[in-house]
Amino acid sequence: MPELILPGAAGRIEARYSPGKTPTAPIALILHPHPKADGHMNNPVAVQMYHLFMTRGFATLRFNFRGVGRSQGEYDSGIGELADAATALDWLQAQNPQSSQTWVAGYQFGAFIGMQLLMRRPETDGFISVSAPANMYDFSFLAPCPASGLFLHGSADTIVPPAEVERVVAKLRAQKGIVIDYDLIEGASHFWENNMSDVEQRVARYLDMRMAASAAAEAEG
Repeated sequence: MPELILPGAAGRIEARYSPGKTPTAPIALILHPHPKADGHMNNPVAVQMYHLFMTRGFATLRFNFRGVGRSQGEYDSGIGELADAATALDWLQAQNPQSSQTWVAGYQFGAFIGMQLLMRRPETDGFISVSAPANMYDFSFLAPCPASGLFLHGSADTIVPPAEVERVVAKLRAQKGIVIDYDLIEGASHFWENNMSDVEQRVARYLDMRMAASAAAEAEG
């Protein structure tokens, strides 16, 4: 898991990268929680998702937004952070020009940035949004959402009540051509302190389901 420094608009971007197992391996970008709430790329949920993609052979990248860790610059209210994510995805795609799929996964603030990123990158095939802050940011930009994906949330989340995420999910499910999965974990909080095994199991199950469906479609095609 070599340390990596990427050139970004605000200076260097600190990252960690795991190459794919094959030249056509899918790629995944992992986005961490809010920089102003001690969010960083080594957050347990972000690291968990990184390993879930990595162990499935994805070329996987996680990084620190500007002003976090060794990444240069200052917090930019989501605008610069979206630019950082786009820069990281550009690098990931350049390293893996034959990749079969592109995935974006984010936790909390990272989920918000990830959903904005996939709106700008129609080549995105899937997403994972954990504890999406649907009451803190306007998610109406997802019109239409270009990819199928999973929203994972805790029933005991007092920072982002589940009903807020469910409204977003209901709106997205009205679209044709995509499938939105919503997994509500009983008793889990916004921070998943006692439910990391649920994050692992639910995200793993979803990824395995999507990968199996892709393999079946490829075999038929």
